[in-house]
Amino acid sequence: MRAAWVLLPALAALSAYYVYLPLPGAVSDPWKLMLLDATFRAVQQTCHLIHYLRLSHHLIVLNYLICTFDKLKDVSSEDIKITDAVFDGVEVRVFEPPAKGDESLKRSVVYIHGGGWALASARTSLYNNLCRIMAESLNAVVVSVEYRLVPEVCFPEQYHDALRATKHFLQPDVLAEYSVDPSRIAISGDSAGGNLAAAVCQQLSKEEDLIVRPKLQALIYPVLQAFDFNTPSYQQNMNMPVLPRYVMVNYWIDYFNGNYDLAHELLINNHTALNVGRALSFRARLNWTSLLPPSFKKSYKPVVQTTGTAAIVEQLPALLDVRAVPLLADDATLARQPRTYMLTCENDVLRDDGAMYAKRLEHAGVPVTLDHFHDCFHGCMIFTVWPTDFSAGVQTRNSYIKWLDENL
Repeated sequence: MRAAWVLLPALAALSAYYVYLPLPGAVSDPWKLMLLDATFRAVQQTCHLIHYLRLSHHLIVLNYLICTFDKLKDVSSEDIKITDAVFDGVEVRVFEPPAKGDESLKRSVVYIHGGGWALASARTSLYNNLCRIMAESLNAVVVSVEYRLVPEVCFPEQYHDALRATKHFLQPDVLAEYSVDPSRIAISGDSAGGNLAAAVCQQLSKEEDLIVRPKLQALIYPVLQAFDFNTPSYQQNMNMPVLPRYVMVNYWIDYFNGNYDLAHELLINNHTALNVGRALSFRARLNWTSLLPPSFKKSYKPVVQTTGTAAIVEQLPALLDVRAVPLLADDATLARQPRTYMLTCENDVLRDDGAMYAKRLEHAGVPVTLDHFHDCFHGCMIFTVWPTDFSAGVQTRNSYIKWLDENL
């Protein structure tokens, strides 16, 4: 009995040590975020052990566990018709609100989910719930794209899936089938889905024979570049849940089917050092010292290596491929983009990706709304369902839907 009294406080202290993580004072629901992060870290470590034992790829196991947990949540709607379809070989889930009176055509949103190009699904309750609420609130047809994931496929297949599904939906006969107004369509996505949404919009703007084009793009804390992993937000939030810097770097490596041995080189920007000739022409397009406001730059300094490792770009050429890193697109391409909504969070390594893209679009003449949240964190918008319900999720989701309602 005496041993138990010693062991229990020790276990409690150990648990508290594992869960507790110093967070900025402005983060909403800090203890809930720490618990979410501790759970995610524990699951990730288990998955990496399974990977190390060569029983399965850690991302396959992680996604299986996410989907298994997700089945415990029952999110449904009697008013919204939810159907699964295939658009040009790509699975999608379509959310259709009921017809209202004599209304003939509806607005529409093509939504591309996040998850580091490797996790989650259009069918999970988190995204099912988001798209259902969008369809109800906007009285819009929402098409959620179920692109293939890492490690089944790597770049550029996720991009191709998103592009094929979107182009199929934009065909006049398909829009007519779903009673969609061709002049009122938005392309949207969060995190890695925001990356794909931006890349798809850029490609659509280049296709001269396209009859229907999106009216808007709405990007939610998108990941837009792998050129500089030492922007102020990467430095400020390098250990911030739920997306620490090393995790984001590993997602990039997985997306490009690379080797984790390159992670350290990427973290210190050796892949874009001054002696890496292929990177030089892109440097001005990602100069955060001129693209970010003082409140974002704070006192952080650029990390630019004089000499680096040019072989990294040779091994992973997609690091400089604009289909993977939309922030590196030229000004002419940016000038053709539709009106844009950009949601960023202060406590997020990707904050500056979104802010820099918004500023470059603005310089190119594109109307942009930058919606910045000081107390929110990466991924928060989908966390609105118990037990992962956050006030930050409801706050960002409502702001996002409000902008779509006013502009679509």
